[in-house]
Amino acid sequence: MTLRVTNSLTGEREAFEPQDPDSVLLYYCGLTTSDPAHLGHARGWVHVDVMHRWLEWLGYDVRHVENFTDVNEKIVARVGENGDDEREVARSYIEDIIRDMRALNLRRAEVYPRVSEHVPEIIDLVEQLVEAGYAYESNGSVYFDVTAFDEYGKLSNQDPAEMEAQGTDAERAEKRNPADFALWKADGVDPDEIAGHQHEGAADPETAAAAAQTWDSPWGEGRPGWHIECSAMSMTHLDDTIDIHVGGQDLVFPHHENEIAQSEAATGETFARYWLHVRLLDAPDDEKMSSSLGNFETVAEAIEAYGPNVVRTFLLSTAYHSPATYSSNTIEEAIERWERLERGYERAVETADSVDATTTVTDDQLSAAVDAAREGFETAMNDDFNTRKATARLLELVGAVHAHVDGHAAYDYQNLRRAIETFEEFGGGVLGLALGEATDEGTVSVADDLVELVLNVREQERDDGNYERADALRDELDALGIEVQDTGDGTEYRLP
Repeated sequence: MTLRVTNSLTGEREAFEPQDPDSVLLYYCGLTTSDPAHLGHARGWVHVDVMHRWLEWLGYDVRHVENFTDVNEKIVARVGENGDDEREVARSYIEDIIRDMRALNLRRAEVYPRVSEHVPEIIDLVEQLVEAGYAYESNGSVYFDVTAFDEYGKLSNQDPAEMEAQGTDAERAEKRNPADFALWKADGVDPDEIAGHQHEGAADPETAAAAAQTWDSPWGEGRPGWHIECSAMSMTHLDDTIDIHVGGQDLVFPHHENEIAQSEAATGETFARYWLHVRLLDAPDDEKMSSSLGNFETVAEAIEAYGPNVVRTFLLSTAYHSPATYSSNTIEEAIERWERLERGYERAVETADSVDATTTVTDDQLSAAVDAAREGFETAMNDDFNTRKATARLLELVGAVHAHVDGHAAYDYQNLRRAIETFEEFGGGVLGLALGEATDEGTVSVADDLVELVLNVREQERDDGNYERADALRDELDALGIEVQDTGDGTEYRLP
């Protein structure tokens, strides 16, 4: 069966045909590194991860690029709260995001480009657009002229003439058309832009704005606009035309619409052949889960509470394009589904490895159940990456395994082996669940206890005046990769 995907650009379910029959170029709009990652972000991560895994299962060489937006006014708003300048704030959040990604067992992207590393490429792209007549300079800023690109609005189905003005009041006064958007912003950050995004403990807006990054350009000192960043990074690490561009549903307009316009205006080529948009995760009160609303649970909190397998099971319990709600009920359902799958897999393994599993017993019902699970899983995943139905097919195989074991005194080794391979290949290899692997939660807990014991001994040595011994204990922890910091609130540490 051919993979079919829902293309937001056409609104149609289409057969997937990459440019190169052997490889897929996939770009995912990553996070703006101004807040801890929450489960809404993780929904996109995990679904893109499964897309990556399924495309590889189909035989494609997947080149997956996912960016970190580390230049943004929301990051500047955190100055003083989580770093002394924009760069430090972004670096702190990126460190936490990478930790969360690894904890969720995500496949690594080919590269995670950062905006701050690609300013020369961004400037080059803006220059191309100015020279081609698609952009213009105004008071040191550069804006894209939406009236110069005939197909502007083709993704979001909006008419440029009816669009509300984008940008700040100062930007609107500089633009030729209300819908024009900034490619390059003169000077730094206006304190008024960040005042509404600051948290307790942040520097005052003027101080924070002064800590924003700027770069030299042909139009003077300034910083890139948001939309141009993804175009430049995608073209740098993939190609002028990519196969799949994935992002959150909230990015259709203006971000993705603007990406298409500036990219295609610069190259004359289709920017992305298939646009896939992940539905936002709703909180129990039917609001979208978001950093700005503060109604979220962070990825780290969810993993600590439920473990990565339950979190992944929850996030994959609905297809990427379907509504999903985070609540105690949906989490309980995910716990139950994960435990059923884990028990079924473990029972298949234990039974296949028992002395009562032989080559002389054949259970036609178990054999048919394995065939049905494999066919059903493939059908579901080829139906626009439908993880909900794919998971259901594995749970049906769990029921067949239990029926076989409960109904026989001797067991069908060959079909139990096939069931195990199906669980591992699809549940592990495609859905990314750690079937049959001991989780590291107990190990981490013991490690925490041991580190705290060593730190207590170190503190006692310091109280007794044995500073050399206390320093030696810290050095020994450092040699193990355990970062120790003494703060005004006590000693903090981070495990490797």
